[in-house]
Amino acid sequence: MRRTPKDTEDSHRQIGRRSLFVGGLFVATSAVLSARMRYLQVERAEDFRLLAEENRINIRLLPPARGLIFDRNGVLVAANEQNYRITLVREDAGDIDAVLAQLSQIVALDMVTLERARTEIARRPPFVPVTIADRLSWAELSAVAVNAPALPGITPEVGLSRLYPMGADFSHVVGYVGPVSDYYLEQTGDTDPVLQIPDFQVGRYNIEARMEQLLRGRAGTKRVEVSAGGRVMREIDRDPPDPGADVQLTIDAGLQNYVEARLSGESAGAVVMDCQSGEILALASAPTFDPNLFVRGISSAAWNTLNTDRYRPLANKAIQGLYPPGSTYKMIVALAALEAGVITPEETVNCPGHLDVGDRRFHCWNRGGHGRVNLVESISQSCDVYYYELAQRVGIEAMSAMARRFGCAVRHDLPLSGIAEGLAPGMQWKMQNRGAAWVVGDSLNAAIGQGFVLASPLHLAVMTARLASGLDITPAIIRSIDGISQLPGRARDMGLDPGHLRLVQRGMWQVNNDRRGTAYSSRVDVADYAIAGKTGTSQVRNITAAERASGVISNADLPWERRDHALYVGYAPYDNPRYACSVIVEHGGGGSTMAAPIGRDILLRAQLGEVPPPDLYPASQRRDIERMHRDLPILPTPPVPTGRTVRSQA
Repeated sequence: MRRTPKDTEDSHRQIGRRSLFVGGLFVATSAVLSARMRYLQVERAEDFRLLAEENRINIRLLPPARGLIFDRNGVLVAANEQNYRITLVREDAGDIDAVLAQLSQIVALDMVTLERARTEIARRPPFVPVTIADRLSWAELSAVAVNAPALPGITPEVGLSRLYPMGADFSHVVGYVGPVSDYYLEQTGDTDPVLQIPDFQVGRYNIEARMEQLLRGRAGTKRVEVSAGGRVMREIDRDPPDPGADVQLTIDAGLQNYVEARLSGESAGAVVMDCQSGEILALASAPTFDPNLFVRGISSAAWNTLNTDRYRPLANKAIQGLYPPGSTYKMIVALAALEAGVITPEETVNCPGHLDVGDRRFHCWNRGGHGRVNLVESISQSCDVYYYELAQRVGIEAMSAMARRFGCAVRHDLPLSGIAEGLAPGMQWKMQNRGAAWVVGDSLNAAIGQGFVLASPLHLAVMTARLASGLDITPAIIRSIDGISQLPGRARDMGLDPGHLRLVQRGMWQVNNDRRGTAYSSRVDVADYAIAGKTGTSQVRNITAAERASGVISNADLPWERRDHALYVGYAPYDNPRYACSVIVEHGGGGSTMAAPIGRDILLRAQLGEVPPPDLYPASQRRDIERMHRDLPILPTPPVPTGRTVRSQA
């Protein structure tokens, strides 16, 4: 069929459009290829030249800055400091011995350091950096950096290391960090790659350990180009690390320092709490130790010194130590009897100095007896016979239930290591743990805080705070995390008869303020700061009948480890309770002579916010008090940082 001129014209037009499209596509493709070739041959020429010389790209981890820890007022108690160090990557170094020999000519490295480095290099994967030397000066780091081209596999670095500015004061609260060990990895099962970073530090004790994941942060990464000779040529890019969370404690650094100073020279523990909020304001154990020793790995000599000290500085007596609470337990027994209705406030019990039950004689601490005493007088004069009588009426189960209600025999949930549970025993407990039935003598011993009853200073501080406030307060030691409050809400009322609670409080007031009170010598002479308390003395040895007949040996004449423990609990001010404290002095003798004066000083310091002036004390004691405070190792109140401490590294 013959095509018309119009058909021919349409066909030519279509062919022209197709040719134009194909030609344009060819030109565009050629332009893209040309641009790509120019990028690869011109702009990336140096990169490919380096790669042609067997350079490679390595990915390296960037350690996060560990979270900071502050006291309640913003005083820094756990910080980070810059640490200049040298690391080596085995697969980049080639001849390890030759590199170390060259390095030794620039930086002084002793044989012990070199041998340690070789051991670490051999046990680590070849791509993992190993620290050869740390804590270098800036001059030493600069010298290594200048000579880096001749030191394959060697990298000078600026890292971070933990620092505890308050030294020993916070060791039993904050704890410490240490290097990552095989034992740590085995025990925790932690597979975080950041643990492979040279000299990375992890929490090993107390808050540093219990809040490790929050404080650690998240590692970052950087890509670096490494030459065939092991030299880092340049950094290509990086994903910065996320720092750990900042933690604010409820502890007051000034009060903590004062309590530690006041306990110095003794084997002791003390806790101070806010009666309304449950915040722990001081938690001290003496003697203490410098946590900075553990940051780089403590020496064998220093470890042996701490571990063989008979006063056990590594033990946190405030939360781990369990002791018979002695007469500080009597308020619990009194409330159990009052709530059960087996005693009235006015009822008296005659104390001739002992009570015979069956064929056993149970003695009062006052051999001559107290005569007839009522409940308030039994607390203020600490009459044992009164509580022997209550024990027979109320029974062990009611006493132990009241103890648990006041926070004893409870493992309190705090981010601290080794918190002890304590013991408020009962019939079932004795059968299961001693294989014997409960007898009345067990109840009598428990009523005066002896026998099987055990409590820590933390337990006794919680008990005292609840006695002072009537609130079911929960102890807290973390105030905030990254500025977000962690404090519990307002505590609920304990549901006790207010009249019963006032009776016990009145008895505690008389302990310190009545002439017949066991802590009258530890009174405060200014009513606005008056304290209420209770002394306690717990035996650590049996006193035989023969010794009682001839005269009980005084604590001063006994070896230290056979002396009684001295205890005191108290709160202040009496009319409007704000602070509660507990004190235990191991083998300190009498609670009234050893623990009560310490408790009074601590409660005054808590109320005043500064070292108590002598005029708050009885006139006859002021000169000795002034001398005592002058000799205490009290630090100036630490300043609150105005800027940010080291958070990250370059």
